Amino acid sequence: MFVESVVIALDGIRANKLRAMLTMLGIIIGVGAVIAMVSIGMGVQDKVQTSIAGLGSNLLVVTPGAAKTGGSRQAAGSSITLNEKDALAIAQEIANVNLVAPSVSRQYQVVFGNQNWTTSVQGTTPDIMGVRSYNLEDGAFFTTQDVDTRARVAVLGKTVADSLFIGGSPVGQTIRINNAPFQVVGVLEAKGESAGGNQDDTVIIPLKTAQERLMGINYVQNINIQATGTDVINQAQEDVTALLRTRHKLTGATPDDFTVRNMVAIMATADETTSMITALLGVVAGLSLLVGGIGIMNIMLVSVTERTREIGIRKALGARYNNILMQFLIEAVVISVAGGLLGIALGVGASYAISSLAGWKTIISSVAIIAAFGFSVMIGLFFGIYPARKAALLDPIDALRYE
Repeated sequence: MFVESVVIALDGIRANKLRAMLTMLGIIIGVGAVIAMVSIGMGVQDKVQTSIAGLGSNLLVVTPGAAKTGGSRQAAGSSITLNEKDALAIAQEIANVNLVAPSVSRQYQVVFGNQNWTTSVQGTTPDIMGVRSYNLEDGAFFTTQDVDTRARVAVLGKTVADSLFIGGSPVGQTIRINNAPFQVVGVLEAKGESAGGNQDDTVIIPLKTAQERLMGINYVQNINIQATGTDVINQAQEDVTALLRTRHKLTGATPDDFTVRNMVAIMATADETTSMITALLGVVAGLSLLVGGIGIMNIMLVSVTERTREIGIRKALGARYNNILMQFLIEAVVISVAGGLLGIALGVGASYAISSLAGWKTIISSVAIIAAFGFSVMIGLFFGIYPARKAALLDPIDALRYE
């Protein structure tokens, strides 16, 4: 009887192909929208995570506070409160710290031959390699001795290397930074975009070279710290804050003249935010499935009305309540299943199209596909029950008299 009910349901759908397709349309769009929206949300979430993780693992960044001019507070990082001795104290006195790399940076024009490129020139120490998870593509990184001797050496980011040197290796060549000659000793592997911009658009030189030979300063603009592990990074942040307050003679309620940013905490917050956005996109798209379900119920009610005499004849020939109920319920489920399968194809195709045409990263989730399809089947069952029950409860004599 079940197989016969399926065959009758399919015959009913084939007899009204256009109506069945229009009924499916709501389910198709709903399932497709859920899959596409969730894939976009997950793509955004993954990009944010990758971007923050690209800055370095277990990273703390100390920046100066905001300076005050004429009673007004300037931008964060505008005061001069950090120096190399602060960085050295953090490295020596904080137990949960692995690497410390103070740094300064400024925009300069970099020239090689007839090529030039304006980029961020960063002065720092060799520990920046471990703190920011840099890898070398060619050559070597400068040494601690290069920092102490204020050597004119430079390591190029991939973007700068490709912009200044078209073919051939930059290693061993001499570039000019702010008209001062620097020998290229290495090229970094590409890292791509991060929360702070293009990580490959940079030139890294020894800290003291940058301070004394380029910028004429004796302070640092930030201190990059790598904690020994994720589990101790919050404790490391508290220890660094306490140490710097002591060194800067800040007591009582005196506010910090620096800021310690915890990139792990920032990543967790960003992950929570993007997860909520992904869930919201899925819920909004899922509402269209409810609309599709209402469409199924409306069409099934019309179908019951049109086939009232057929129902009366079947009941007169011995069809029972369950037979009629199963016939119309299966018809509703078949429509929703077919719509769900077509919706999966639409959602996956839309995800690939968005990724290809708009350049957005999308991640197709098997969980979203299964959930959307399962929900579409449940929609078919839920909204098909009322019309099926109405058909099953028809009185055979009244049904046979129906015109």
